[in-house]
Amino acid sequence: MFKEFISKVLQHDNVAIFSHLRPDGDCLGSQVALALWVKNNGVEVSAYNEDAIPENMTWLLNSVSIKKPRPADLENYDAFILVDGNALHRFGGVAEQILKTDKPVYMIDHHPDPDDIFEAPVSVVSASSTCELIYHLYAEHDVDQIDAEAAKAMYLGMVTDTGSFQFDSVKPATMHAAADLLERGRFTPNLIAEKIYSSRPLRQLKLLSQALDTITLHENGVFASITITQEMFRLTDTSSEDTEGFVQYPLSVEGVKACILFREDDNGRIKLSLRSQSDDIDVNKWARNFNGGGHQKAAGAHYEGTLADAIKDVIAVGAEQL
Repeated sequence: MFKEFISKVLQHDNVAIFSHLRPDGDCLGSQVALALWVKNNGVEVSAYNEDAIPENMTWLLNSVSIKKPRPADLENYDAFILVDGNALHRFGGVAEQILKTDKPVYMIDHHPDPDDIFEAPVSVVSASSTCELIYHLYAEHDVDQIDAEAAKAMYLGMVTDTGSFQFDSVKPATMHAAADLLERGRFTPNLIAEKIYSSRPLRQLKLLSQALDTITLHENGVFASITITQEMFRLTDTSSEDTEGFVQYPLSVEGVKACILFREDDNGRIKLSLRSQSDDIDVNKWARNFNGGGHQKAAGAHYEGTLADAIKDVIAVGAEQL
């Protein structure tokens, strides 16, 4: 799977790894683990993300520094690698300028429909997470290069992108990989779980309380929505970074097959996060109606307009699948 990727990437002297906007556990975990792999194999590496790292994941920065990119930085590298995303626009304005450098761009990802711009792409839609793919990169090249920092980073991504191993993307190979990471990293699952799920600041819980009060059922209870407004951010002194995981709450309502999180961002757009727990409802197709995409059961998009219009229009598009 990785033969061509390994051969070509290790021929470079200096590479930059980009993770996608609004970083989550899988993109950051895969970025850190891949950066450690590149470095361990004699290639200089830098890591970039245009957005801030969530507070409960800043411990990853002890292993790899993740900086905000500037256009001038692109001239410093022989090649670029994108992780956990397969289209440049998902990585921000600086990343979108990469093609102007005429340097090779590599990709490791598990989302469908990748752009046709990548050198030796690794795209496996059936993988539970990009971190599971990074694990297989190590395994194919030299599994003994997995140290404690790389193991924790990959385990983080696998946990967060599978709902703590609850989703149907989890296969026996996923569990074997997770077990091997625990053994090689010499840590227990609670170490990562406590960092991610048991370290929420009080302000975030106050925001969650307000958001839960907005849960609404649609289409005879088949869909549910949850709403987060700029006013809620102001009242609780929070930001968009504090909404991680909120989309799962309406999905837990009895009878609900799919849900949407509507979040007012400060740029005047409405951020959409969509989840499904039914094979009959493909939220990737749903999100593509709003310039987004993702997986069949997890996707994201943006809506240009008011919150009220977003709720009306997005629900109407979803209803077409029923």
